[in-house]
Amino acid sequence: MDDARARDLLQQERRRIHDELSHLGLSPNDDLSTTDLADEATDLYFEEVDASRLDDLREQLAAVERAEERLASGTYGRSIESGATIPDERLEAVPTAERTVDEEARRERGG
Repeated sequence: MDDARARDLLQQERRRIHDELSHLGLSPNDDLSTTDLADEATDLYFEEVDASRLDDLREQLAAVERAEERLASGTYGRSIESGATIPDERLEAVPTAERTVDEEARRERGG
């Protein structure tokens, strides 16, 4: 994959993440004395979901930054594990891919 296409994909990914981050707003809990406990439980649930999503988006943003570093150093499109070429099709689908599909599957299995 050429550098211009990789840069474009990473910029698109960064914009997508920033858009999602801008739509996530964690609001403080209301005072229990003025809030129905069921509403409070619902609010807490959604805050936990939002917090979890926020952590996920932060990790995705860190992955974009790592991919941009690899692009700058000339190693984008190569596995950080083996140095094998990551196919363009995979990079189109997952611009921040750090490993080949097989390597990622092994990693997820713990092997």
